[in-house]
Amino acid sequence: MIAECLYIEEDTVLKITKEEVEHVAHLARLNLREDEKEKFTSQLNDILLYMEILNKVDTTGVEPMTHAITLHNAFREDVTKESIGRDLALGNAPDEMGDCFRVPKIIE
Repeated sequence: MIAECLYIEEDTVLKITKEEVEHVAHLARLNLREDEKEKFTSQLNDILLYMEILNKVDTTGVEPMTHAITLHNAFREDVTKESIGRDLALGNAPDEMGDCFRVPKIIE
């Protein structure tokens, strides 16, 4: 799968190889140009290196969360209300037919 930290130059670490990017592109049925393969290899490598840094962060005692901020339920109470009425509902309709919106035919 992903390369185990190959060192290309003295200070450059490669977490994913160009061949692995080509393999994934083939599986996804993507035709990548040579410059795209190089670019994606570099970008994916940067992401994987950053993930390695994040994995070193001490998260002891931190509760798992689904969102970075606290979310509150934004739904209203499910109560029955009066309808807005036919005249108000069709007030801005460009064309109407009886109690309905009239729209152009789009399927022949």
